[in-house]
Amino acid sequence: MLHIPTRQQNGSVRNRIYRCLYEAERPCTRQALARKCQISMPTLYQNLSELMEEGLVCDSGAARSTGGRKAMRLDIAAEARFAVGISITAELIRLAAVDLRLRELAYREIPCEGKAAQVLTEPGQLAAALEQFLDENGLSQEKLLGVGITVPAIVAPTCDRVIFAPTLHIKDVSLTERMGEIPYPAYVDNDACCSGFAEWYIRHDLKDMAYLSLESGVGGVLILGGVSFDGDHRRSGEFGHICIEPGGLRCNCGQRGCLEAYCSARRVTDELGLTLEEFFGRVEAHDPACETLWYDMLRHLAIGISNIHTAIDCDVVLGGWVSEYLPPYLQALKRYVMDSNPFAEDAEFVHLSTVRRHIAPMGAALNFVLEFVDQV
Repeated sequence: MLHIPTRQQNGSVRNRIYRCLYEAERPCTRQALARKCQISMPTLYQNLSELMEEGLVCDSGAARSTGGRKAMRLDIAAEARFAVGISITAELIRLAAVDLRLRELAYREIPCEGKAAQVLTEPGQLAAALEQFLDENGLSQEKLLGVGITVPAIVAPTCDRVIFAPTLHIKDVSLTERMGEIPYPAYVDNDACCSGFAEWYIRHDLKDMAYLSLESGVGGVLILGGVSFDGDHRRSGEFGHICIEPGGLRCNCGQRGCLEAYCSARRVTDELGLTLEEFFGRVEAHDPACETLWYDMLRHLAIGISNIHTAIDCDVVLGGWVSEYLPPYLQALKRYVMDSNPFAEDAEFVHLSTVRRHIAPMGAALNFVLEFVDQV
């Protein structure tokens, strides 16, 4: 079941019915739906007729019989609409299409060999990649709600300019022309912010959380009661640039000793020339160089987690590519967190993301899904 945060809704009976179906753990009978929405059966039938004619609600099989004729159950038609998320990183452009239940309909990766920033600076590339993705997967433009784009960057509040993207090596880049080339509703936001909100939205067991994204860079977001805390200049959650080793390794931001310099996937590539898959294969095989580097990364990650928890005192969730390889080492990481945290009684506030693959493009698409659900 997806958890719907409180948002601006249109307040109509029609929307109450649709949202009730959307939030339900399983398909509902008409009688159960009328009770939940506290409306009469004639009112229910009138609104359901409209929703079904528009292809937004559908029959979902018969309910278990308790004697007599079986009642038909109803559900939303999840593939009636879809949204696309595009995640731009230094190495890859990732495109994902998701339906109204956030189920992945299509996915594509485009290797960039360090040239990903070109899609933001050169005309036509981003729009062309999007159209090719839609065509290759038979996705109808008429059903497309919008396109969310994530970048590992501080993005202006107006979402029309990248202020600073260390891993992409760009600063103060206007996005107005690139967005104008996309003939659908579109917006741009920070990748970790989108990933973190999607994680919070899907798991719905944490009121507040700090999300730490471990990919080619390290970013994050602080979510309080379902709302991201952006700070005065939209720089809140830049956990990757907390200094954990004064005078230490050089970071992409130009400073030394940042969490990103010690715990990003790029450290593995820069120091050993390995992919993550190759690296962790060697860690499991007890290769001395790889084990030494990995446990150094874990110890520095623990310092960063401890600092975040000490400052904010909420659960910390680890996501991104690197987190895919963390399950066997989670207990070791928690021990390191305890060693560096004088206030916590345990490290059970440390969690792994429930969605570790493709969550950035999923989070980028989520905005349009929620907007649609609110306005049906």
